[in-house]
Amino acid sequence: MFLLKKILRGLLTTVGIMLGYFIGDFLMSTNYISKVDYFREHGVLTALFLVLSSLFFGFIFFLISPWINKALAKAIEYIEKGFQKIPAYEVIFGTAGAIVGLIISSLVVMPLTHIPVFGTIIPIILNVFMAIIGADITVRKREDLVSLFSNLKKTGALKEKKGKTPLKGEAKVLDTSVIIDGRIFDICQTGFIEGILIIPNFVLEELRHIADSSDSLKRKRGRRGLDILNKIQKELSIEVQISEKDFPEIAEVDSKLLKLAQVLNGKVITNDYNLNKVAEFQGVAVLNINELANAVKPVVLPGEEMTIQIIKDGKESGQGIAYLDDGTMIVVEGGRRHIGEIMDVIVTSVLQTAAGRMIFAKQKDSLVE
Repeated sequence: MFLLKKILRGLLTTVGIMLGYFIGDFLMSTNYISKVDYFREHGVLTALFLVLSSLFFGFIFFLISPWINKALAKAIEYIEKGFQKIPAYEVIFGTAGAIVGLIISSLVVMPLTHIPVFGTIIPIILNVFMAIIGADITVRKREDLVSLFSNLKKTGALKEKKGKTPLKGEAKVLDTSVIIDGRIFDICQTGFIEGILIIPNFVLEELRHIADSSDSLKRKRGRRGLDILNKIQKELSIEVQISEKDFPEIAEVDSKLLKLAQVLNGKVITNDYNLNKVAEFQGVAVLNINELANAVKPVVLPGEEMTIQIIKDGKESGQGIAYLDDGTMIVVEGGRRHIGEIMDVIVTSVLQTAAGRMIFAKQKDSLVE
């Protein structure tokens, strides 16, 4: 830092000497001094005047250089602090936008340079204005530009690579619960999902937070979600994008998901029943994994018989609970006293919702009686 100050002081002193020379030369060329015969006849005096003028201004700049150095240091520090608050990608996009704005303005101002007086002022104002506008537009539209270039790049890559699914269909935004669930990987592997899978950065942050939880169960779920994401990226032919778009004004992750889906004009893939209902209310299209699972389950009709094992008691008095291999709950009337037993039941009704499927049944013997 000390060496830098010395270099700056030397440069400022040099600037002062050059400035003094030009000022002295200007004064010598004025009508008042040029008419003085004493200077015209003695060229040595002219040279001496120029030397003294140069030394005088050089000395002045040498004396004031510490204050100039301090002012420059403060200005640089202020600019540095301002730039530290701005993300690097905004600086890059802003610079690129300013350059584009200057290129456009240079084409516009060329005819204006021939206008007297205004031909100098107008181009400067227009250049500054276009640079600011270009920087502002590119920073505001950076997400759209990144998506555009990313899509163009990936589209070109897809044409070269065999086996890749063409980019078609709407974007599908994955929520945290469906990633942890893991069935999305199998569904994508079958080819039933079209379009690009969007993984929001705030969902990744939530998964990392869950994976770092002190609760062992949460930690296991978070790590499973991260493993599923790695499998999706490495093993599937469908395209996956990490979206950096965030909505700082929105606190909840679910609300951010719905907003992102609206911005991208896409759909949310989830197995969260509550998120499904909120999305329906807001008019956001949702693909519910549970609804898909229910749709492809073997149809169970009232009157069918099945053999089950009562696992636990139900909410209502006398009810027993059993489960099919796929996790479907079976509520058996009067099954409470048969907990732990294997028994034959007959289906009385089936309730199917987005939260899952529930089967109601009665013991076969009780119906016979």
